[in-house]
Amino acid sequence: MKPNTQQLNDLTIQVRRDILRMVHAVNSGHPGGSLGCTEFLVALYQNLMERKEGFDMDGIGEDLFFLSNGHISPVFYSVLARSGYFPVAELATFRLINCRLQGHPTTHDGLPGIRMASGSLGQGLSVGIGAAQAKKLNNDKHLVYTLHGDGELQEGQNWEAIMYASAKKVDNLIATIDVNGKQIDGTTDEVLCMGSLKAKFEAFDWDVLEIKEGNNLEAIIAGMNDAKSRTGKGKPVCVLLHTEMGNGVDFMMHTHAWHGKAPNDAQLEQALAQNTSTLADY
Repeated sequence: MKPNTQQLNDLTIQVRRDILRMVHAVNSGHPGGSLGCTEFLVALYQNLMERKEGFDMDGIGEDLFFLSNGHISPVFYSVLARSGYFPVAELATFRLINCRLQGHPTTHDGLPGIRMASGSLGQGLSVGIGAAQAKKLNNDKHLVYTLHGDGELQEGQNWEAIMYASAKKVDNLIATIDVNGKQIDGTTDEVLCMGSLKAKFEAFDWDVLEIKEGNNLEAIIAGMNDAKSRTGKGKPVCVLLHTEMGNGVDFMMHTHAWHGKAPNDAQLEQALAQNTSTLADY
């Protein structure tokens, strides 16, 4: 049975606490984008994806997810742990030497839920396309989901993959773009303006839809179910998810400053006070 809206909201708040405590403990990591995508990943793993019990790298007979913008690993690790992939207590090892929860996800330590290493940006869509084509070869009707930053689309390999996916009719793929308008050096418009992402993807013959309230769980679920309904019709699907970097912590919002900066003790206390524990801290 899928969790109800209140349960999803409670989990979202707890994941925010995990993110904040993880990056604070080691004074490093990327809280901004992690907080911005919290609702999306909670909805994806708790409501939208068809998942099997346990974990294997093949992922046959279930939906798959690939995180391309791997620097938002804090939210990914928290959602994976709280979705049963590995013990929640392991979140306390984030970014420690010889731990499985490195700053960017890796596969060599066998952390359940991780199917690709993602640190260098721009590569996740290529991997997702390969997995989607493998599902077609295996007659597996399940879907492949990917997540990308909007600033990440400044990388050229994305556009080769975008062109390939439509040319080869990879229509069991949903690529979501986290459109927060910010990256580590400023706004995306200041660093390298990309114009209309919707027009660009449509020019590459993708089916494109937008979720304007990308930090609203109900809007995300409705929008992603719309995206799912568009699969299998000859075109890959792109979701433009409009989020706020640092969402849920007032002083981290509306700025790129917290893209890759950890809060100090006082800032952590202030941020946690805005996100009162709903489940249990690790």
